[in-house]
Amino acid sequence: MTGLFVTLEGGDGVGKSTHARRIEAWMRDRGIETVRTREPGGTELGAEIRQIVLHHRGHIDSRAEALLYAADRAHHVATVVRPALERGACVIQDRYIDSSVAYQGAGRDLGSDDVRALSEWATRELTPHLTVLLDLDVAEGRRRMLAGRSGLDRLEAETVAFHERVRHTFLGVAALEPERFLVVDASRPQDEVAARIAERLETLLAAQRGQTSEGHASS
Repeated sequence: MTGLFVTLEGGDGVGKSTHARRIEAWMRDRGIETVRTREPGGTELGAEIRQIVLHHRGHIDSRAEALLYAADRAHHVATVVRPALERGACVIQDRYIDSSVAYQGAGRDLGSDDVRALSEWATRELTPHLTVLLDLDVAEGRRRMLAGRSGLDRLEAETVAFHERVRHTFLGVAALEPERFLVVDASRPQDEVAARIAERLETLLAAQRGQTSEGHASS
C-alpha cells in the first residue's frame, strides 16, 4: 500500500464529517489525491445497508446488526478503499472498525473482541495509518445533533448509558494503540482541532516520504 488511510471516530455529534472535509481540503492543497468516504454508505450497496441499519422501523437483532456493518465494510474496503490506497491516494473515512467495536461490541454488549475479529476478517486486517478520535461529552454531542434536526436515527436515539459505554470504549481502544490514535478534545474551537490533526498528518507524510526515499536508495 502506497497511500494513506485516515479514519475519524467518536460519538455522534463530535464533528467527524466537518473534519473529514477539512482534512480533504488540506491534502488537496498539497497536491495529494483524496478519497473521502464513510461507513456505512460509501458504496451503492453500502447506501442500502445504511438505510437498513440506521432507519429500519422494526427490531434488528444485535448480531444481525453487527453482520450488516461487517458486510458493508467488506464490500467497501474491497471496492473503494484498497484500490485508492494502491494507487497512492489518501483515503479519509468517517467511521471504521473501531465504531463497530464501540457501538456493537460495547453498546450492544456483543463483546469487543468478537466484533473486532469479524471486521478484521471482513477487511483482511486493513489497519488505518491514523485514527483521529474526536472526544466529546455525550450530552454536548446530543445537543449538537439536535440543533436544526427533526429526529435521530436508530443508534443516535439510544440511551445515554449506551452512548457512555461507546465513549468509554473508544477512549480505551485509543489508550491501547497510542501510535495509531490521535485523541482530540472536540469541545475546542474547530480551527484548534484542525491544527492538531494537521500537525499529526505532517508527521505521517514526512515519515512516508522518508520511507519512499529509502526504498529508492536501496533499489
